[in-house]
Amino acid sequence: MPSGTHWASGGSRITVHGRTGDHTLFVRQDGPTAGPPVTLVHGFPTSSHDWSLIVPRLAARGHRVTTFDLLGFGHSDKPRRHPYSVLEQADLAQDVWRRLGIGDTALVAHDYGVSVAQELLARAPDRITRMAWLNGGLYPDLHRPVRVQRLLHGPFGPLLAYAVTERGFRMTMRQILGRDVPDDDLHTMWESIRQDGGRLLAPRLLRYIDERRTHQARWIPALEGYSGPTLFLWGPADPISGAHVLPRIRQRMPSATVIELAGPPAVGHYPQVEAPDEVAAHLERFLGTR
Repeated sequence: MPSGTHWASGGSRITVHGRTGDHTLFVRQDGPTAGPPVTLVHGFPTSSHDWSLIVPRLAARGHRVTTFDLLGFGHSDKPRRHPYSVLEQADLAQDVWRRLGIGDTALVAHDYGVSVAQELLARAPDRITRMAWLNGGLYPDLHRPVRVQRLLHGPFGPLLAYAVTERGFRMTMRQILGRDVPDDDLHTMWESIRQDGGRLLAPRLLRYIDERRTHQARWIPALEGYSGPTLFLWGPADPISGAHVLPRIRQRMPSATVIELAGPPAVGHYPQVEAPDEVAAHLERFLGTR
């Protein structure tokens, strides 16, 4: 993985508008300006850097690749007392597209990002040319957060956030990864969380777990009713949203392409980090070339 500094040097911070006002987000665009657009949305608790090994491959195939750090993540603004919401993250994503002149776009989403993508699909499915999903809580009843997430999401979360350390982060990551990821890469991921006090935001950001239940009556039909080309690129060794989700996906969306990254060894919760070459190759075939 490239360093966080190297990744950040290829982007800029732009001010966009959400329902609570203006916020500044870190944004990158890679690949030819006239290439077919594809937007990659990252998950919790990391940043757009998760896509750093995928972006060069898609850009080399002629795509105009947009990545950005969601509000509260990575190099974007991290207001301490903000009422973080998936709905506002979708507002900000739409304003990123407006600011960058992006109309229709393919969309690739992981983890927290799948909820943002479901909201975007619920709002404007015709704008999404094709949709790729990586491990995430598409169905609230199948989502199995790990212990530290449950604790941070609970009543003592704001106090427990102060006790979150890089060592603890690495231990949790080792529980949800199926393949080995170098310590240096985990350190880079941790740095994106720690920057600007971001580790203290976890209890607020984890409210997305509640939002998934609140909005499932809109989000699940948006997912299952989307008529464009759909790919599920899935790590089955993920204890949070892994193999146990696939039977429902196959039952509810029989026309979608489902690729199970079964290895050996099987991939876990972060396919784009654990198996970047496989993920990039599958996305290249799915997205095509100009």
